[in-house]
Order: sequence, then structure tokens, then C-alpha cells
Amino acid sequence: MTSPLINYTLHLADNALILGHRNSEWTGHGPVLEQDIAISNIALDLIGQARNFYQYAAQLINRSTNQPNTATEDTVAYLRDAHDFKNCLLVEQTNGDWAKTILKQFYFSAYQFYLFQRLRDSKDETLAAIAEKSLKEVTYHLRWSSEWAIRLGDGTEESHARMTNAVDDLWMFAGEMFVAADYEIACANKGEAVDVVLLKSDWLQKVKAIFNEATLPVPQHSWMQSGGKEGRHTEHLGYILAEMQFMQRAYPGSTW
Repeated sequence: MTSPLINYTLHLADNALILGHRNSEWTGHGPVLEQDIAISNIALDLIGQARNFYQYAAQLINRSTNQPNTATEDTVAYLRDAHDFKNCLLVEQTNGDWAKTILKQFYFSAYQFYLFQRLRDSKDETLAAIAEKSLKEVTYHLRWSSEWAIRLGDGTEESHARMTNAVDDLWMFAGEMFVAADYEIACANKGEAVDVVLLKSDWLQKVKAIFNEATLPVPQHSWMQSGGKEGRHTEHLGYILAEMQFMQRAYPGSTW
């Protein structure tokens, strides 16, 4: 059985990788050159975070099996099936238009910001170090996506309508971030992970503040989609992995 710490580390990595891949789909298609570059750089930041978490997960897996060098960051990223991925459903949702991409990034960046602030105090020194490094990037991601959310929400009639539609589409996926999976609970009890329930209040306060400036309504319904943390995903993840994993599965062990 895979240890809670391995599952937790994979969860953090999978979140970053899948959203990073989604953002990379905007490369060459951004609304203006500057923002095309910005979203591509955020994608690179997220994939960099994923690499750090995957490298640590591979170390933990090799240590648990007493088979050094069996698992690598590439094998855990490219050779697992969709049901093995533990990312939240939010990050695998389609990009849609610019408004939907911005809102998805804002929701997740706000979550990561408060998560990594607390994860810096983890008893696991590696997770704490990755959180410390990543927080600098996430602070920018949150500022960038917040500014865009306000700009679109309080912009033209068209941009406001698109942001409102994005809120309606994505709100149902946001709550899963604050529902702890068994491995999160186990690691939090050991002081290795963050109790995500404690993050919800700060996250919601941030969302309300930005939505107020953006003249956007905060949804009142509380029903939420869930299952991604346990490997139950939407159909979108399968398409992402089919594209992302193609080379490694078609040519096993290939390197540049």
C-alpha cells in the first residue's frame, strides 16, 4: 500500500502539472503578446513545482520498495493512468475563454498561496523547502490573476458577462480543494501536511474581496463536485494525459 506521504506529495505534484499543462495550451494563443508570455511563464512555474514534488515522490517510492532508481519524476508523471492521478477536478477543466482560464488560475493560486504559507512549517523538511520556494512564484500568480479578474469583471459588458459565466461554470469545482482526502488527514495529523479545512476561510475572504472589486456575485449554492483527490476524474483528464504522455508511452525510456 502506498504511504500517505507519497500520495500527498503526488497530489501536490499532480495539481501543479495538470494546471501547468492546461496553461501551456495558451502559448501562442494569448489575447496579447505580453499576456501570452505571462500565462506561459506561469505554466513553467507550475511545471517546475510539479518536478520538485515528483522528484521527492520518486525518492519516497524507491525508499519504500528498496529498489533505488526504479521510480523517477518522469515515470510518475508519464506512466500513471488517470485513476492514479490525485489532482483536484478544478485544474483539469477546459480552458474555455480567457475569462474562464483567469478565474481558474485565481481560484487555484489563492488556494496555493494559503497552502504554501502553512506548508513552510511542515515537519517534512523537503515539503517545507518546496513550499518556501514555490510561495514566491504563487504570490505573483495570485496578484496577476486577481488583477485580471478585476479587469474583466469590472470592464465591458461583454467581459463582465464572460466572467459571470466562468463563475457559474467553475464554482462547483472549487470546494473540493478544502475537503481533505484520507492521505491529507493522515499527513496533517503527523505535522507533515496542511489541514485544508483551515484554509477555506482565508480563501473565501480573498475571493469575496476580489469579486467585490470585480463587481461579481459570490455564488450562494454550496453543492460541490469531488473525487479527483481519490482518482475519480472528469473525462477531460484522459484527453490531457493522452496528449501529455504520448511520447513516453510510444517510445518508453526515450530521452532528449
